[in-house]
Amino acid sequence: MIYSFTIQKNKPWTSLFNGKDLAGWDTYLAPDYDDNGKPITGKPLGLNNDPLKVFTVIKQDGESVIRISGQSWGAISTKKEYENYHLQLQFKWGTLQWGQKKKANKDSGLLYHSVGKFGADYGSWMRSQEFQIDQGNCGDYWGVAGGAADIPATKTAGGPYVFDPSGTLTTFREDSKTGRFCKKGTEAENPSDEWNTADLYCHGDTSIHIMNGKVVMILYRNKQIDGGKESRLVKGKIQIQSEGAEVYYKAIKIRQIERLPPELLKP
Repeated sequence: MIYSFTIQKNKPWTSLFNGKDLAGWDTYLAPDYDDNGKPITGKPLGLNNDPLKVFTVIKQDGESVIRISGQSWGAISTKKEYENYHLQLQFKWGTLQWGQKKKANKDSGLLYHSVGKFGADYGSWMRSQEFQIDQGNCGDYWGVAGGAADIPATKTAGGPYVFDPSGTLTTFREDSKTGRFCKKGTEAENPSDEWNTADLYCHGDTSIHIMNGKVVMILYRNKQIDGGKESRLVKGKIQIQSEGAEVYYKAIKIRQIERLPPELLKP
C-alpha cells in the first residue's frame, strides 16, 4: 500500500546540524573489524575518538554536509533525547565501501529512541529502533540491541515479513521466532547519486517511516526487551550509523508534534 502526504505547517523546526561542525553530537566507534566481520583488537575506539575522521563536515556542491566515510562501524549520536517529534533529513550515497561491506549494498541507518550504553549492538550502537538506510531497503525495520515493536505485516513465501497495513499485527523482537526484522511495504528510493528525503514521525509508542513522501512502515507499541522484561520505548537519542559505506547527510531538523497526522495512518 502506498501513501502520499504533504507536510503541513506545524511547530517551528530546530536544526540538528549547524553547517559548521558536529556540535550537539557525540561520535562512537566500534573495534576494528576484518573483511569477514571479526574484531581485530576487540577494543572500541569509543566515545569522541575518531582518528580516521570517519565523521566530518565538508562542502559539496556549495553546501555543507556531514560526510560519514563508513571506514569504521559506529555512529554519531545526539547529546539530547527526543520524544513526540517529526524528524526530517536528506541523504545521498558516496562511492567508497569498506571491509565486509565492500561487495554488499551501501549501508547506513537512522536509529531512534536510542537508550542505554554505547556499543550494545555489534559493539557499535545503542539499543534503539532502526529506520534502515540501505540501498534498496530504505525504510525497513530492525530492532537494535533489544528494540522491539508490533507491526502489521504479511509473511512472504520463503521470504521475510513485509509491512502491510491490512496484515496481521505481529511482534518483532530478536528473542522470538519472528525475529527483529520487517521489510518496508513499498519502493520509494531515488537513484543512488541523488538526494533522498527521510521523514520519521514518533508520537507515544507509535512511529512512522516515510521515504520521499511515501509511508513505507508503521510501528506500534515501540518497546525494549531487557533481561527478558518488556517496557515501553518512546524517547531517546538519535543515532546515524557508519556501517561500511560512504554516505552524506544534510538538512537534519526536528520539531515537536502534538499528534500523528491522521492521514498517515489511513490505509
